[in-house]
Amino acid sequence: MSGNLIKKMSACALCAALACSTVSGTVYAEPAAESTTVKLGASSNKAVFSTDFEDGDVSMFSKRGDSDTSVIKAIEDSKAPSGSKVMSISGRDQSWNGPSLGVKGILEPDVKYDISVKVKAAWYNTVCISLQHTPGGSDQPQYTNLVKGVSQGDYVELKASFSYGEEEKDVSIYIETWGEANDLCVDDFVITESPNNMDPNAPSLKNVYANMFKFGTATTVSEIAPNSTKALVTKHFNSLTAGNELKPENVLDREACLALAENGDDENPQVTLETAKPILEFARKNNISMRGHVLVWHSQTPLWFFKENYDPDGAWVSKEKMLKRMENYIKNVFAAIKKDYSDIDFYAWDVVNECFTDYGEPREAGFPDESNQYAASPWVKIFGDNSFIKPAFKYAKAYAPKGCKLYYNDYNEYMQKSDAIVQLCKDINSDGHYIDGIGMQSHLNVTNNGPDPFPSVGAYRQALEKFSKTGLDIQVTELDATVNDKKFDLQAKYYSDIMDALVDYKDYISAVVVWGTTDDLSWRADHDPLLFNADYSVKPCFESIVDGIEYTDPKPEHKYPVVKSEVQGKQFRLAWTAVPDAQAYGLACYQNGKWRVKAQVDGNTTKYTSPKGITHGEYICVVCAKINGSWDTTNLKSRRFVIKI
Repeated sequence: MSGNLIKKMSACALCAALACSTVSGTVYAEPAAESTTVKLGASSNKAVFSTDFEDGDVSMFSKRGDSDTSVIKAIEDSKAPSGSKVMSISGRDQSWNGPSLGVKGILEPDVKYDISVKVKAAWYNTVCISLQHTPGGSDQPQYTNLVKGVSQGDYVELKASFSYGEEEKDVSIYIETWGEANDLCVDDFVITESPNNMDPNAPSLKNVYANMFKFGTATTVSEIAPNSTKALVTKHFNSLTAGNELKPENVLDREACLALAENGDDENPQVTLETAKPILEFARKNNISMRGHVLVWHSQTPLWFFKENYDPDGAWVSKEKMLKRMENYIKNVFAAIKKDYSDIDFYAWDVVNECFTDYGEPREAGFPDESNQYAASPWVKIFGDNSFIKPAFKYAKAYAPKGCKLYYNDYNEYMQKSDAIVQLCKDINSDGHYIDGIGMQSHLNVTNNGPDPFPSVGAYRQALEKFSKTGLDIQVTELDATVNDKKFDLQAKYYSDIMDALVDYKDYISAVVVWGTTDDLSWRADHDPLLFNADYSVKPCFESIVDGIEYTDPKPEHKYPVVKSEVQGKQFRLAWTAVPDAQAYGLACYQNGKWRVKAQVDGNTTKYTSPKGITHGEYICVVCAKINGSWDTTNLKSRRFVIKI
């Protein structure tokens, strides 16, 4: 059995081998898609891809499609940041033209990387590193701007972090501009694996605040792709919000909508959860509750959704048709959740988002674009006012999963608009109970005016007091607090004071959610707004909000992986249930009176496929979880299972 069943990884008895953290982390799995490489601890920061173009080789970089007119070659440059040669990109016709590096064969999915590139524009321009990737199950590429900087004919260094998931396709890193398509030069292109300095012994936020409210985070598919980020989320948070993937632009299925419209039905918008699948699957696997965000919003909703026959150049639909579309859209979203993810606890959903100006007035009518600073509302364009809000809550109440509470969510909720929010909630519930709570986004600023934060803690408390008197639930939905010049001592004090206010109102608050995981991937990354550094280490503001709170860590549930096996010819497949806080799983077989380790996978993988051609016989096996650095090898006799080939 030993050279045929699976790749031999240790000759030690199971208890000894699984207790040793030096066992190889590479899974021997037949299908490449199921192979996972485990990398524990901090990275050595060794470059996985690096070139300074001194050898004149630019063959790894390609143009972005047939219509890209770029000419890419190595040239001499007396001002090169290092050496004498750089990569030149000339003849660009469009700002998106430029050099692209396909990551296949270079980088691995589910790993966080740091990239550093030096870029020069021929004259003043904004240069940008971007990521192109196509989600699994989709044929539509997505484009993410990682970082930008301004070149005035000089080299500027651009640094960013990025990752991608196992199911994503056609992943590439490329350089573009946000202004004219002038010539570019590139040097010192380096990609390294990001360091991981997460402290496994740090207090878990979800445990610290367990007796008060849920403590959650938001993430995008690309942000949560690295196993290191998954570990951070499972350790600290018991609520998860999809940052973009459940917004209308990602949920609406235009092709399916157009197909119905061609048959005369343009009132039943079709939806897909494919873009959100990695987040939903992660939440289900780790038993993390979710907030849905968001159903009705002026932003990140395509123009065609508001037009006749879903034609962006068509006429705006009537109020009556838009109400039908709204109802069917909400119904279809919740039906898709119930069909495919009924086992996820969707405990909250933002039904309507950001319908007021800072002065508590409805938004101007129109479609959000640069001309109106992306503030106009197509909903107001059709309805003339905010009269679309109450129907949205009525529809959501009719179709939402059982136990899912419904929220109105807004930013600057501690300003003048707070009175308008209170009145809106009264109006919605004037003839029934349709809205359950108020979402306070809480995008805060520590050093807005020198050392003075905005809002002040006093102003924030006033908003809490005002909303608590409505009788509705409060959730802090998008908490972050920017700071200038790395003044992390001020940030720590401000975070502590804000959390003190929330604790004082804990009887009215059911969840506090920070908007993101690590500073480098925040939408406000330039000002370090979150609780964790780029390397997952805790910041002073993390320490300030856990210090002094008495809590009891819950007793860990003693759970073992429940394994299902499937044998096909001379090959087998295993799938098992996830164990909370598992860092890795080990597969072992009983041979010659000893348990011998055969494979190890990371804690986010719950399946394994053996090679083909296994020798006939019966094999006694067990799957064990690694928790808090130790392998759980208790009760092996009762947990073992038999594979018959």
